[in-house]
Amino acid sequence: MIAIYKRELKSYFCSFLGSLFIGVMLFLMGIYFSVYNLFMGYPYIGYALSSVVFLFLIGIPILTMRILSEERHQKTDQLILTAPVGVSSIVLGKFLALATIFAIPVGIISIYPLILSLFGTIAFGETYVAVLGFFLYGLACIAIGVFVSSLTESQVIAAVITFGVLFLGYVMSGICNMISSTGNFFTKILSAFDMVSRFDTFLNGSLQMTSVVYYVSFVLLFLILTVQSIQKRRFQISGRTFSMSTYSVAMVIISTAAAVLLNMLVVELPLRFTSFDVTSNRLYSLTDETKKMMSSLEEDIKLYVLANEKQADSTLDATLKKYADLSSHVKVSYVDPAVNPKFFTKYTDSDVSFNSIIVESSKRYKVIDYSNIYQTQLDYSTYSSVVTGYDGEGQLTSAIAYVTMDDMPKMYLLEGHGEAVFDADFTAAIKKENIEYETINLMNYDVVPEDASCVISYAPSEDFSDDDTEKMLNYMKKGGNVFLIAGYTENEMTNFSQLLDFYGVEATKGYVIEGDRNCYYQNPYFLLPQIIYDDITQSAYNSGNYVFVPGALGLTVEERDEVTAVTFLLTSENSYARNDMESSAGYEKQAGDQEGPFAVGIKCERTVGDTSSNAVIYSCKELFTSDADAMVAGTNLRLFTSTIGSFDDHNVSVSIPVKSYEISTLTIAQNSILLLALFTTVIIPLVFLISGFMIWLGRRKR
Repeated sequence: MIAIYKRELKSYFCSFLGSLFIGVMLFLMGIYFSVYNLFMGYPYIGYALSSVVFLFLIGIPILTMRILSEERHQKTDQLILTAPVGVSSIVLGKFLALATIFAIPVGIISIYPLILSLFGTIAFGETYVAVLGFFLYGLACIAIGVFVSSLTESQVIAAVITFGVLFLGYVMSGICNMISSTGNFFTKILSAFDMVSRFDTFLNGSLQMTSVVYYVSFVLLFLILTVQSIQKRRFQISGRTFSMSTYSVAMVIISTAAAVLLNMLVVELPLRFTSFDVTSNRLYSLTDETKKMMSSLEEDIKLYVLANEKQADSTLDATLKKYADLSSHVKVSYVDPAVNPKFFTKYTDSDVSFNSIIVESSKRYKVIDYSNIYQTQLDYSTYSSVVTGYDGEGQLTSAIAYVTMDDMPKMYLLEGHGEAVFDADFTAAIKKENIEYETINLMNYDVVPEDASCVISYAPSEDFSDDDTEKMLNYMKKGGNVFLIAGYTENEMTNFSQLLDFYGVEATKGYVIEGDRNCYYQNPYFLLPQIIYDDITQSAYNSGNYVFVPGALGLTVEERDEVTAVTFLLTSENSYARNDMESSAGYEKQAGDQEGPFAVGIKCERTVGDTSSNAVIYSCKELFTSDADAMVAGTNLRLFTSTIGSFDDHNVSVSIPVKSYEISTLTIAQNSILLLALFTTVIIPLVFLISGFMIWLGRRKR
């Protein structure tokens, strides 16, 4: 086999065909790489690879047309077939030679992401999975070309037939949709030759073993078919003709059946064994919060998807299968609106979108409209809607928790003291946590409502009245829970301070200034506090990101026997609080500044008789805003969600943040763009083309 491999590899480079194939592939790849990755700044090389696969339709037939047909035409195949070398070794040696030629440009392309990493963050997992898919797709095309070349002695016929077969594989998905949009037995058979759809699975950041097995089995099957094609000719003499022909047909049937069976078995395996999420933000994986909730699920849940299963959203379908894999209590059913158009009317009077989901238990149900599965925003450059995030897990986990919980917790947001208002992302997080909330003014109530699982006071700028303070203190003494966010204000906050003092907490009058450069962002007032592991900070801690706290008061805790306090956000020992903000001049420490460290996030529990009151206290008004949250990729929102969840009966948070599709584009200087574009599009391809031409020309002169 080694001798055959070396002979074929040498012949391709001596004939200029190998160098031409490599040069053309690198040239086309260089064009798309320059456009997508250099000029447009996309950090994913998959965009360029998906645009180059059309080259397989032309390049592979030309590359493979002579591999066996020329041997047959020149009658040199008789020498090989009579040599003491197995036919399988001959075929494998020739195939590996072609695979090596194809691997050279793929290997060079694999270096491009490393170059891009010099200009920004590259998602290497997603990038190299796309390269793997590109390589496997190419090998499958080469295997087809080798088989077709073994059927004829005409190189032209071999090239044309190979082109036709590859073209069918390229457009088979469209053909199946034309035959039947809902799918049938015939389209199932045809879809076995849908080569592009399998390649597309490598481009979305998910390593699908079903696609890997498909391409590998495809290659092996066509190599076996090639061996049988040659084997039939090799032994087709005298009385052995019929027996070897029968043997050839039997092997073809057995090999095809084995390939089909293998792919069917892999498809039936649970997704946790066949699908691996390689995206940087774990876009297609279920979070630990969801896994923990599903492991404790004891009630049967039905998930009705309003779609034909063949036309369903593939990403959402994969997510639903993962839920079903996690718990035997979850059953997923597809209801085709074309067949049963009135099904959804049992659950809602409103119209619902195709691919919407109905989550139902014995207690209640919830409708998740498909429009809520994906987060979109308006692109003002094109005035079109652009998908920016995927919220499939967030919506499903929240809905499952909703239909299984016994009682809905309720929280009250206070107003009437100049309180701030939560941004839409944060109120949406409360809803996803399956918590009812209502904004109230305590002036309209004799006492805090008895059904309150928590009362929230968000950065009041005016002090509480004596009456409101008494209502809150009575509520807390009876075991009521509070979520308090203090913020800087020039007004005296004597009564609000009483609420903090109930837990032994005192807030500074002025902002904290961070003296450690590693603990602030750009401005010493913009804190990046130490995150101390706790149930509340678990998601923020595990994300590896900072919590961004722009402008915070300092919290200190007085030790009391009846109070247990845990600090989970802490400034450095070099921090200090400037209580006299009016005389503030610069960031240097001044006389009268209070020395740190300070808590900026703390949870407390005070025992009152036979009951206890819990509080979570923050000291920054801007902490829970969309602007601050965007600075740390959603960590502040995760912290808020965990805080809210700590006041209800959930064992884990059921509010999973939206998983962003947005990517940070690369920032490349114009000179670097032009230089890299010239290098990848012109110089590298020319090196192979010129060297190949020189070798070919040198052999011609001999």
